[in-house]
Amino acid sequence: MDRKIIILLVLLILVIVIFAVVEYQQNQPVKLQGVQVNNYQGQNLTSINSMPKTSIKGTQYVNMSNYTLEVTGLVQNPRNYTYDEVLNHTAYQKVVTINCVEGWDATILWQGVLVSDLLKDVKPLPSGTTVIFTAADNYTTSFPIDYLYNNNILLAYKMNNVTIPPEYGFPFQLVAESKWGYKWIKWVTKIEVTNNTNYTGYWESRGYINSGNLNQNFLGS
Repeated sequence: MDRKIIILLVLLILVIVIFAVVEYQQNQPVKLQGVQVNNYQGQNLTSINSMPKTSIKGTQYVNMSNYTLEVTGLVQNPRNYTYDEVLNHTAYQKVVTINCVEGWDATILWQGVLVSDLLKDVKPLPSGTTVIFTAADNYTTSFPIDYLYNNNILLAYKMNNVTIPPEYGFPFQLVAESKWGYKWIKWVTKIEVTNNTNYTGYWESRGYINSGNLNQNFLGS
């Protein structure tokens, strides 16, 4: 058979295969995010849409094309994680209620990674006693490092089975259980290990107690 004819036949077959693949992909169902759940193991959950939207500078719309979660400070191996690299860690779920100083609360099924797993990756130095979290809007708050290790604290990326919406903290919200809502930092971009036990975050520097413990008045009186 003529060489040119063989080449033309091969090209024709390739074109047919490409069109078939494209047609197949177009006919496949689009994978959407999970449906929000309102009950988990018999416990009623708060609808996300009913939660107030709180922030100091409005909703932050994080550009995921260049987003990284920086984990740095007094550590042996500083890291800059992409969103997917964070999600590659073991996922955990737990139902935790957030209590806001404004008087509302919400019981949510959170899914995320353990902050302690991220810290184990970077290996904090013995002098690192405090962890400062920073958000996309420069909001900050801090915790004793032992609190994060001892309480299985989550850095959440889902709430009630759906990806956290931007207005509630996408890509990551800290689930600071047993703490007032101002410790539940959203839009997390940086986790820094430090030895500054006296660090005060955004609201803490404005009079709120640094511990943020729910069993205490947030104004410290």
